[in-house]
Amino acid sequence: MHDDTGSGVSRPAFAPLVVIPVYDHAHAIGAVVQGVLASGLPCLLVDDGSHLDCARVLDALAHAHAPQVTLLRLPVNQGKGGAMLAGFAEAARLDYSHVLQIDADGQHNTGDLLRFVALSQAQPDAVICGTPAYDASVPKARLYGRYATHIWVWINTLSLQIRDSMCGFRLYPLAPVTRLIGEETIGRRMDFDSEILVRLFWRGVKVINVPTAVTYPSDGVSHFDVWRDNVRISRMHARLFFGMLWRAPRLLWQRLAGPRP
Repeated sequence: MHDDTGSGVSRPAFAPLVVIPVYDHAHAIGAVVQGVLASGLPCLLVDDGSHLDCARVLDALAHAHAPQVTLLRLPVNQGKGGAMLAGFAEAARLDYSHVLQIDADGQHNTGDLLRFVALSQAQPDAVICGTPAYDASVPKARLYGRYATHIWVWINTLSLQIRDSMCGFRLYPLAPVTRLIGEETIGRRMDFDSEILVRLFWRGVKVINVPTAVTYPSDGVSHFDVWRDNVRISRMHARLFFGMLWRAPRLLWQRLAGPRP
């Protein structure tokens, strides 16, 4: 057991916190929270500058389900990455050891939460990363478009270890994430999910891929801007490519040396 100076709460060495970045998913977030409640895991809702209708829903959820559900409100929209960075900081302040990220739009299967946790308990230094198994609800253009990012990630890691870097359902060990955030700049919007995985991989953090069912957002709300976010993601891949070049000898050596234990 250890104690955090911010809250005075003593937590076990393995203490995961579910963090949900929320921006205007008023109609879907309630079902996601119910799934988290069923798992028994503590949950932090990060309100990423939502409009009033969603903000009221989040207030009600945090009030009704305290202390299991808490709320962190950002006054201005920061983007998904910005919300997650705020969630990591709050989790570290409260002395949690791991952060389980899940999207607010209802696309992820909350029934898999405890499966992710069990895998993380067995390998606490690894990222447990969801690999989507889509149903018929996913638009084909979005499905096929993801492969461009997959290919860039495989190039930038010189590895196929990261099967899907865009899935927002994953469990991080908090210590290496906190070190990374303190030393490097991470994309704060839709470039966040891929960039943080690549940079953690560069630092030797193992990625364990877990198939998980994914449906298209249950409330029909997507904040992905086809033009702006694709440009942002393309720039991120370019930055990572040049970062990979000087790391290439070490990455190739890691690959030749075999999988990490």
